[in-house]
Amino acid sequence: MRKLFLFMFILAFVFIAMAEDVVKIGVVLPMTGGISAFGKLVWEGVQLGYEFKPTVLGKKVELILLDNRSEKTEAANAVARAIDKEHVVAIVGEVASSHTLAGGEIAEKKGIPMVSPASTNPLVTQGKKFVSRVCFIDPFQGSAGAEFAYNYLKARSVVIFTDIEQDYSVGLSKFFMDTFKKLGGKVSQVFYKTGDQEFSAQLTVALSRNPDVIYITGYYPEIALICQQARALGYTGYFLTGDGSDAPELIEIGGDAVEGLYFTTHYHPKGAVTKIGKEFVEKFREKFGKDPAALNALGFDAYLVLIDAIERAESLDPVKIAEEVRKTKNFEGATGVITIDEHGNAVKSVVINTVKGGKFDYVTTVTPGT
Repeated sequence: MRKLFLFMFILAFVFIAMAEDVVKIGVVLPMTGGISAFGKLVWEGVQLGYEFKPTVLGKKVELILLDNRSEKTEAANAVARAIDKEHVVAIVGEVASSHTLAGGEIAEKKGIPMVSPASTNPLVTQGKKFVSRVCFIDPFQGSAGAEFAYNYLKARSVVIFTDIEQDYSVGLSKFFMDTFKKLGGKVSQVFYKTGDQEFSAQLTVALSRNPDVIYITGYYPEIALICQQARALGYTGYFLTGDGSDAPELIEIGGDAVEGLYFTTHYHPKGAVTKIGKEFVEKFREKFGKDPAALNALGFDAYLVLIDAIERAESLDPVKIAEEVRKTKNFEGATGVITIDEHGNAVKSVVINTVKGGKFDYVTTVTPGT
């Protein structure tokens, strides 16, 4: 009798859950901690995406926001809470590649689809069926950065600053280095760690090599400080970075030292090419009173790609949703036209921006295969 009662209870619980007119989607982001600016930018984009599509399959979408506090362990914990306690059908997140690697392992084991807005390290989706992304991957970003440095900046000597605690930084450094060497340039490397405040030792080594470009593959807090200290020591060459620079706090922290810095990224309002991309800019300005950043647009796209996959699946079955995410073809998003391949990786262009007059300005777009 007890077993029968337990069976009936579980059956009733499942029936109630299925009958709810709400579809829960988790949003796992760094809302506090060292890279909280990234989380807040993505969250703004997700909220705007929700305004565009607040329902799916005739049910209201409920967004469940969880903070990973900019920590790898907490990223895994937050994904587990979203699935086990909140019973989400899918997740938008994470931002940093290290966090997505940690959280993605949980999503994969539990069979819940997860779409990352901005995690670019190749390992994020490798060997997984449920973890995908709407951003380009670092082999292409690193190659685009190297070609820009060699052909546009006419650099022949580069020193790379690599954050050895971040999978993103280590991978991006390698991909840049491989391409720059193939082009005929000379590359050397120095290392630092997340949270470092003093870079005089690394800069002494770097500047002794008289580089044309200092390439920094980390996140905005350390990038800004490295630029400040390099200028203070008399460096007058170029700074080039990856998409880890793309937060307004880079300029707030770095000030004049980051003026003229170039970085590879995912988006700039001036580069909007799709109809929804232009509408996104208008609606974002109306809602937030500012121009959108790349992570705003990526959050927007990640949410809408996920909603589109659910609609095409015509089901809340996580397996079917995950399969449809990877069948996304020529989806018009804020960041451009998105196709996601069978490995969960987006095929799309790299945008190159610069800091000009204390603001991010558009330089050019590099398209795959060109």
